[in-house]
Amino acid sequence: MKKLSVVVPCFNEEEVLPIFYKELKHHLKKLAHITSEIIFVDDGSSDNTLHILKDLHKKDSSVKYISFSRNFGKEAAILCGLKNSNWGDYIVVMDADLQDPPKILKDMLHAIENEGYDTVATRRITRKGEPFLRSFFATCFYYLLNLISPIKIVPGARDYRMMTRQMKDAVIGLTEYNRFTKGIYSWVGFKTKWLIYENVQRPKGKTKWSFFKLFAYSMEGITAFSTVPLAFSSILGLFFCIMSFLGIIIVIARVFIWDNSAYGWPSLVCFLFFISGIQLFCIGILGQYLSKTYMETKRRPLYIVKQSEGVKTYEENIRKQK
Repeated sequence: MKKLSVVVPCFNEEEVLPIFYKELKHHLKKLAHITSEIIFVDDGSSDNTLHILKDLHKKDSSVKYISFSRNFGKEAAILCGLKNSNWGDYIVVMDADLQDPPKILKDMLHAIENEGYDTVATRRITRKGEPFLRSFFATCFYYLLNLISPIKIVPGARDYRMMTRQMKDAVIGLTEYNRFTKGIYSWVGFKTKWLIYENVQRPKGKTKWSFFKLFAYSMEGITAFSTVPLAFSSILGLFFCIMSFLGIIIVIARVFIWDNSAYGWPSLVCFLFFISGIQLFCIGILGQYLSKTYMETKRRPLYIVKQSEGVKTYEENIRKQK
């Protein structure tokens, strides 16, 4: 029998976890030729999420959990889950909020086993139920990233994805500190099938993704997979150098043609403020890339495991090998 590892990052999901577990187990049982494990990664939750995971583990030996020492973010939780899913022949990453419908697990598995795909990814074709501004800026983000990056990401792509162990090993082989998993999936390649579905509302609880967090995450994706902003700032600087040189020629010509014609100090001050703003903007772009480099050179771990059950963690295995 083939084995399936289900990786579920969760943060403060006490309200929805029991519903999610029941729904997931229901659909896993339909995969008759598959044995499965569920690896919950508690991303430093401050509610009763960890206690619920402990209870689920006691009742069901296929449920395993890893708990962080604090909140390190979803990217770290996904990486941890993938690193500790060596048992499965196939690995699936999905959220605990039931916005990633478990009912399509069967279709994902069929595509990998019978259609020759290495991974099956999912995307939402609608954002019904989301605030208009969030949907609008999300659409703009995907358009901009695909415009300036050689790595293409399908609009509406979710983290919900099933993959072979070979692809999983390729993903965790990329050890960068600043991670944007959607881009990493595209970067490593492999034959991918996309499944579409309409947006699903959470049955309980609230999203942990504020507009500011989504904006910061989008900046992470742009700086991780494109250097076009750096080139843009250079081109912008060159453009204004040329414009200023032409402006100097025009001013000198006006002085020779019309005496005392160098007027317009208010407009000059506004122009200086505008140029200063452009300079600060370009410095800010440079600072974003420099800060990413700074964090990479520190080589800090992306997460710290506080406790786990049912899983011999990746870090423990590495220490034993040494």
